Amino acid sequence: MTQPSTLRRLLAVGAATALAMPLATSAVAAPPSTDADWDVTVVDPDQGFRGLDAVDRDTAWVTGGSASGGEGGVFRTTNGGAHWEDVRPAGSEGLMVRDVEARDAETAVVLAIGPGEASRIYRTTDGGATWAETFRNTEEAAFYNCVDFAPGGRDGLAVSDPVDGRFRILRTADGGASWEVLPTAGMPDSTGEFNFSASGDCLVMDGRDAWFGSGGADSRVFHSRDLGMTWTATDSGLPAGEAAGVFGMATKNPRQAVVVGGDFAAPDNGTDAAATTRDGATWTGGGDVAHLGEDAAFVPGTRATVLAVGQGGAIGGTSRSLDGGRTWTQVSDEAFHTLDCTNDGSCWAAGGGGRVGRLDLH
Repeated sequence: MTQPSTLRRLLAVGAATALAMPLATSAVAAPPSTDADWDVTVVDPDQGFRGLDAVDRDTAWVTGGSASGGEGGVFRTTNGGAHWEDVRPAGSEGLMVRDVEARDAETAVVLAIGPGEASRIYRTTDGGATWAETFRNTEEAAFYNCVDFAPGGRDGLAVSDPVDGRFRILRTADGGASWEVLPTAGMPDSTGEFNFSASGDCLVMDGRDAWFGSGGADSRVFHSRDLGMTWTATDSGLPAGEAAGVFGMATKNPRQAVVVGGDFAAPDNGTDAAATTRDGATWTGGGDVAHLGEDAAFVPGTRATVLAVGQGGAIGGTSRSLDGGRTWTQVSDEAFHTLDCTNDGSCWAAGGGGRVGRLDLH
């Protein structure tokens, strides 16, 4: 396992190198220094966490499913992970709560995945004390995988595996209090493709722009510029297959983004497991990752530093890119499914066995 001092040094060097790169625009803020390795806590060993949203260095939400067939989990911390509160909605027996999007310590939306009525969305405005079920899927062929919100928290989208050969999109304009299924006329044919609910980040939004990734028959990135009404699809450059494709995405702005993925059938093969865009539309292969790329996050305060995590059985780790996802170096053996970094200097990750990690960057 990478030692704490090594990871601190690698991330610190990454921030310095990013700042030293030639600028196309005026100077940016100095990056945060790095003074900690992953601090890992087991919140609930029965949970496999794949949903995570970190609000700031104090507040984060994680969600998952029970390994023993029990209730799907939703947990919240408001003191930097020192204590986690079980705030799961009533009636979550057997649910796989694979995604969470939090506006703050009080307001959050969670997505339970699965075929038919197993796909549900719940919303809380009181820190999980009470929940309202705001969507339940009634289309047996639909299987919702990911949800995300644009900055501000009112406009949001969720994506389902294809129904009648086209991905299905849900949209909200009131922060998740209500949802509508959008027409599929603006969705390209996607027969044989599907999403991966690996990390809660198979779909991401930035303003009116949205992207989601696919696998199966093709490995593509779908892009909308009008809040989900119309979409274009572009080859991601990542290998496709029955268990292969795009698993997670991260955006720095509407033009700069990275996708990561791999093959769950071969978790030790990270060849061509990342791709990048500089125009928000076309994708360039980003090289190899030493492990599955289930999720990625840009490190705030840096020019182009990205972290990626993945956990496939006994194989996994944390990798870092200094150039926006074009090349990668593994910097830790700590393996997680999902990842998020906050503007005030912390990164959070979560994975199997109910594990949550926090990396302080200040």
